[in-house]
Amino acid sequence: MLDVIGTDAAGVSGLPPRSLALVRGARLVLAPARLLGELAPWWQQEQAAGRVPAGLECPELLASDRPEQIHRPIEQALATGRPAVLLASGDPLWFGIGRILLQHFSPEQLRFHPAPSSLQLAFARLGRPWQDASWISLHGRDPEPLAAALQKRPAALAVLTDPARGGAAEVRSLVRASGLEAAYGFWLCERLGHPAERVQRLAPAAALPADLDPLHLVVLLAEAPLPTDPLALTLFGLADGLWLQHADRPGLMTKREVRIQLLADLELPPSGVLWDLGAGVGTIGLEALRLRPALQLWAVESRGGSSALIEANAARLGVRPAAILEGRAPAVLEQLPDPDRVLIGGGGRDRGPILEAVMRRLRPGGRVVIPLATLEALADLRPRLEQAGFCLSVSQHQAWRGAPLAEGTRLAPLNPILVLSGTKPAPQSNPR
Repeated sequence: MLDVIGTDAAGVSGLPPRSLALVRGARLVLAPARLLGELAPWWQQEQAAGRVPAGLECPELLASDRPEQIHRPIEQALATGRPAVLLASGDPLWFGIGRILLQHFSPEQLRFHPAPSSLQLAFARLGRPWQDASWISLHGRDPEPLAAALQKRPAALAVLTDPARGGAAEVRSLVRASGLEAAYGFWLCERLGHPAERVQRLAPAAALPADLDPLHLVVLLAEAPLPTDPLALTLFGLADGLWLQHADRPGLMTKREVRIQLLADLELPPSGVLWDLGAGVGTIGLEALRLRPALQLWAVESRGGSSALIEANAARLGVRPAAILEGRAPAVLEQLPDPDRVLIGGGGRDRGPILEAVMRRLRPGGRVVIPLATLEALADLRPRLEQAGFCLSVSQHQAWRGAPLAEGTRLAPLNPILVLSGTKPAPQSNPR
């Protein structure tokens, strides 16, 4: 039987007694090159301390970094009953060599002794439960899955870095490209389990350590963005990470690129009434107030607790909505004054009746803008506007964000959207 023993960054010296006994009794020891160099000196120390019989030769030592080259030595050891041990990192069955070994040997020939994984050690050092954490590995992979994971805004995201492709610097570039630097604490965990391990939180503007160890991972912990000075913010198109979010659905917001397009399509007047239906966390309506402070914003969101969250985001931006209502359209619309502009950002199955109510209430020359995710929704809503005589426009928008790729940059896509816009005609005057 081959004993596959997991280690942390401390290597052999960090093994528990049972695993140490297996290494002392082995006649063949396979290990990654980073561990292999310490085995011969360790063996000599064990002999000097009397824990290994005097005169017993050091076991055969082979590097395991190229798994295809170790199958035959393992087969020979198993065939002759020669005690063999393979040292691996962390849990060999979690992104480790265990998967490859099981492709060539039966489970009955392998006995696994996992050490805590780097993920477990990282969250232990941070003192944070990790049953709700997401994780992703960049080892030998394109960064696109990380960009997609960041769009969902997980509460905690551990990234197994690939130093050969940029490591922590690559992760940081992706967080910055996603506009989420203000939304996450960036924790750098190096040499976990080693006496010289290091865990530190890096500020967005801080440089990566000059002596960054190749054996590292990154943990991103969601945190409320720091208070902002409204006068210091850009005029519009605020970074996604600046917005307070619902803790249980943090990715449910209009992304920056889409937000900019919708604000343009609304053709905001200097004054008047703006309805933001399905306001979410308030991104569209509140940015509209920054552009047109004299507008009256009436935000409607069916989700409980939205009013307080939108109020908090409004305070961060230094704007004041006319009202924020928690309720379902179209019923709640009776409480609102007639609008000059309407954004229908939610509604689901009720979107059709909501649009019918909006068309009746919209002032002549007013404009409604509807972002849509499906062609079926467009097919349902467009005829309603056409039959009401609205002047229509339909567009489709797709944005990509730059992500590091080796020495260059690749483009990670955001979800495409359709935008249906309509302007209500002025009433016809009767000829005399």
